[in-house]
Amino acid sequence: MIDLRPVGYVIGLLVASLGVTMLGPLAIDIVDQNGEWPVFFEAAIVTILAGVLTSMACSNGTAARLSLRQTFLLTSLVWITLPVFGAIPFVLGATEANFTDAFFEAMSGLTTTGATVFTGLDGLPRGLQLWRGILQWLGGVGIIVVAMVFLPELRVGGMQIFRSEGFDTMGKILPRAGEIASSISTIYIGLTIACAFAYAASGMGRFDSIVHAMTTVSTGGMANTDASFSRFGASTHYIAIVFMLLAAVPFVRFVQLMAGSAKPLWSDPQIRGFLGVITICVLLITSWVWGRQGVLSELAFREALFNVTSIISGTGYASADYMTWGTFPVVMFFFIGLVGGCAGSTSCSVKVFRYQLLFASIKSQIRQIHSPHGVFTPRYDGKTVSEDVLNSVMAFFVAFLLLLGFIAVLLGMTGLDFITSVSGAAAAVANIGPGLGTEIGPAGNYAGINDAAKWILAIAMFVGRLEIMVVLAILTPKFWRS
Repeated sequence: MIDLRPVGYVIGLLVASLGVTMLGPLAIDIVDQNGEWPVFFEAAIVTILAGVLTSMACSNGTAARLSLRQTFLLTSLVWITLPVFGAIPFVLGATEANFTDAFFEAMSGLTTTGATVFTGLDGLPRGLQLWRGILQWLGGVGIIVVAMVFLPELRVGGMQIFRSEGFDTMGKILPRAGEIASSISTIYIGLTIACAFAYAASGMGRFDSIVHAMTTVSTGGMANTDASFSRFGASTHYIAIVFMLLAAVPFVRFVQLMAGSAKPLWSDPQIRGFLGVITICVLLITSWVWGRQGVLSELAFREALFNVTSIISGTGYASADYMTWGTFPVVMFFFIGLVGGCAGSTSCSVKVFRYQLLFASIKSQIRQIHSPHGVFTPRYDGKTVSEDVLNSVMAFFVAFLLLLGFIAVLLGMTGLDFITSVSGAAAAVANIGPGLGTEIGPAGNYAGINDAAKWILAIAMFVGRLEIMVVLAILTPKFWRS
């Protein structure tokens, strides 16, 4: 039997911490004198008390380190528990959302998916606007720590290849994990502050600069307006592009850069591959628009660059309705959303390194066919890739595709059309945000879909954010028996 007390103790602390962050929106609403501050006061009291009491009840079971199964449970239950409490302000606040919509919004925020069920965002009280940004910001730093500290140890989807970076934590979990989390958090906060100042310098309002900095660096994409980034000018777009790119590269490279070593940043095959994909896609889409319009403009290039960067990083901002650009860009946007950014970043989806390992394996197999007696081993960053890493990557690809298809079928059974079902499944599992079509596309949102579909999508966001295999492992009977 698994001892749940260490897991409950940590989750209780995190829930209490989430309650403390509600004091920020509370203060904003007091300053605005809009009468909304009691919402966050009540939510904060409930959340802090629930967290503190849970930790106190489980404090007699704390251990020096977590076991493997406890770590699996912790990484999963955190992303279920926090959205429940994160939904409280939406239920009590001006949105007057039912629990389905509130939980969907909170799950979308904390998983940095960025899909929203709310309309009239421009008119929301600033406390709720800030709360949406805080949820995404907390989810962004949280997933980095999980990806850098826990997932390599859990041998999930090929993530164990990054143990070579020096992040070997199991067995000495608290000191080493604390050191890693501290370094990453410092970089994360620094990028957020720099982004906020850059937005303000471009003409964005001070409050909007802060909230959009949170949702940019977390690659979450929740904006304070229904128009997303189409209401802002060119300079703001380019600033967003820069920080979306920075947030989608491995944060460990920034830690190494701060330590005086710039070479890993430029030599990382993930980063080169990520930037290469963006360059090719932007050139193709810009050329397509040029061919359709007969004129090559800065606007066409900027909109292509902005939206490609936004979708591939999983941010989900939109500066234009690319559904009107023609079939080719729409198809390309669908597939680049399934690529994602780099491992160890706030970005989402499959991740570039898995494709690189997949192609390396395919190349090795082709060479083996040409020379049956030769010995060919896949290599990544000049190093031989072990078979267990390749098996883990292949299992992840299969699980990802099966889950995407399964979610699409379930969404279709709720009455959604084919495009909405397939693109909605991809947007949720890959944590992208916007889907395709008139309903959930870049010019729409998820407000109009039925409650059953919202619950399916919320679960898909959760499973996708935790790299799928963590959740599947917990669902097996052997996990609970062994």
